[in-house]
Formats: sequence, structure tokens, C-alpha cells
Amino acid sequence: MGASSKPRLSGMQKQVLALYRGFLRAARSKSPEERTRIESMVSVEFRHNSSQVDRKNFLYIEYLLRRGKKQLDQLKSPDTVGLSSLNVEVSQTKRS
Repeated sequence: MGASSKPRLSGMQKQVLALYRGFLRAARSKSPEERTRIESMVSVEFRHNSSQVDRKNFLYIEYLLRRGKKQLDQLKSPDTVGLSSLNVEVSQTKRS
């Protein structure tokens, strides 16, 4: 039982990674052109959120996870041929 050099992931981090993997797996069932587009969109969205969302803003991260799970469920449907993007801007105002 040696010590691992990797840091342990929190439950929320594991959920985010599982969602990302879920999108990539779901993309495999689509046409090659659509698969590439989905993989690109998912990568861009996750990278954008990782740099723009405060890691301690748990409510917003939970919201993004719920929204992502709904989108993933829709993408998994055989009737769905692709993924569209929706930009949601959240004001970063301070509340006292």
C-alpha cells in the first residue's frame, strides 16, 4: 500500500469527470462528423468553465452539473442527432 502521488479528488470533481466521460461516450454513438463536433463543444465548454467558474462556487457548479446531466440524457437518446450550445452568463456581483 504505497502512497499515491495523485491528489485525491472530491466528490464533486468526480462527478464533473464522470459527466465529461459520459459526453465522450455518448458522442461515439453519433455520426463521425457529429461526434467530432460534440467532442469539440464539450471540451471547449468544460475548459471554459474550469477557468471561469470559482472552484468554491458550489451552488453554480451543482447547477452546471444538473444542466449537463440533462443535456447528456438528451444526447443519449437515439432520436437526438447532435448537440447545440447554450451560453449562460452569471453575474459575479458580490452580495453582503
